Amino acid sequence: MRNWFPDTGEFIGKGETGTLKRPDPLSLALSLLAFLFCILPPALAAAFDVKGLQPLSPYGVFSAFSAESLPRNKIGFGLGFEKSSEPKIKRFIFQTAYGLTDAVELNATLPYVMEWEDSLEGFEDANLGIKYRFLEEGSYTPAVALLFTGSFPSGKDEFSTDGGLGGGIILTKKVGPFRGHINALYSNPGEESLQDEYTLNAGAELAVTHSSKVLAEVVGRKNYFKNKIDLLEWRLGYRIATTDYLYTTIGGGFDIKNRNPDYRFVLSVSIILPREKRKFQKIYED
Repeated sequence: MRNWFPDTGEFIGKGETGTLKRPDPLSLALSLLAFLFCILPPALAAAFDVKGLQPLSPYGVFSAFSAESLPRNKIGFGLGFEKSSEPKIKRFIFQTAYGLTDAVELNATLPYVMEWEDSLEGFEDANLGIKYRFLEEGSYTPAVALLFTGSFPSGKDEFSTDGGLGGGIILTKKVGPFRGHINALYSNPGEESLQDEYTLNAGAELAVTHSSKVLAEVVGRKNYFKNKIDLLEWRLGYRIATTDYLYTTIGGGFDIKNRNPDYRFVLSVSIILPREKRKFQKIYED
């Protein structure tokens, strides 16, 4: 029979004494946090940077869409690579677009995560979109287009919002060598535990030669995981038309919300088919 003495933390019984270790509050708290981290859904344990639908170059800046679209019966394909430091992500981005008419463009984007936080990899949700330009650019007015988006799960749950629907409005205006774009976008995820996402993009292209442009963009976003602006980033880059149907874009993004040295590296190549046939005028001499 042993008697417990709470004031001393000792028990005594039949010639033996000992000390019972009391639980350490810090250890208990850490153990509880570790347990909760393990049972929480992956999407809630760490906020993933969902890529979503992206514009096919040259019909956009980086993530800002242009109200311009592929001409009728033109088709485009794109392959991009992106690396960011916070969160740590390496991914490929597969894209395609088709000009249904001169004012209606179909888009698709499928991101593949090579590495997230040094561990996970897999496909994100597949993204589809329809861009409809209902107002052409005038002397003093911008071109205006509507964007309708949808997504469905195609890969890992950690990278998925369980699909979703969204849309937005796109404005484009050319002033001299500059072409500016403004996007206001919205997305409603299929996963009920997530919140709606809002994105505001402002981008500009400066034509420096006939085949090259300097790119600049500012993007602000409230994502699916937080009820506040989680991304405020400016991006700079350069695009060159290697041929009349092949475009290469390179750029970098820098965080301006937390003023950290966080960065995003972007590289993409796109091709537009069928290529334009050059017209040659024959000159005959008498």
